[in-house]
Amino acid sequence: MKREYWIILIVYIAMQLSSIVGIPGMMFLFGYLGLNQGLVVPYWLIFSFTIALLIILFLLRKEMKKPGLNERSSSFGFSAIWAVFGVFLALFAQALAANIEQFLGVKMGSENTQQILSIIESLPLAMVVSSVIGPILEEIVFRKIIFGSLHKRLNFFFSALISSIIFALAHMEPQHILLYSAMGFTFAFLYVKTKHILVPIFAHVAMNTLVVVIQSVYKDEIDELIREAESLQNFIGGFL
Repeated sequence: MKREYWIILIVYIAMQLSSIVGIPGMMFLFGYLGLNQGLVVPYWLIFSFTIALLIILFLLRKEMKKPGLNERSSSFGFSAIWAVFGVFLALFAQALAANIEQFLGVKMGSENTQQILSIIESLPLAMVVSSVIGPILEEIVFRKIIFGSLHKRLNFFFSALISSIIFALAHMEPQHILLYSAMGFTFAFLYVKTKHILVPIFAHVAMNTLVVVIQSVYKDEIDELIREAESLQNFIGGFL
């Protein structure tokens, strides 16, 4: 693996752990300045994610002209088609995995998603993290670096499997490992199919944005559907 890639991984991990020090420090600063401490978390997320993205893009500046899996990246038209189709493919994979999890008895809904929605509700600007910066960082780290490095030594299935499991575990919701792995496989497929990292980035950004918008607008209706589905699941479980 390239030296720059190792540095990027360190930057990404440091960003994820930065809240341990950053949030208490910002709480003190906001309190000292008389600012609303309830906005510390969204502001820290925006700050830390933005700084990490800028550092990573700087480290990848030499590769920006050729963001593909190799020198034979697909044409713009072909990539654009798969980028758009990839959004629906990712949504389908997510829905399929969610249904399988439900069948296996996994509780519906994601605490991670609910936390994100709560943060966005307190500061709408935070949506830029969940819908744009976050997906870009994840595709660079999990697809370009981890999957891309593995794919040079292993076939697609094992490369996608390992990188997708790491991607799933990074979201700190092991009960939804199938859900996140399904998305990881989808984005890895898009990367290999087009050999262009911008394709899974576009699909990931679009999917996250769509999910956040839908869940924000139809939050009450979705919560009711989840409750009804869980009631039905418990009812059926009583007969098994």
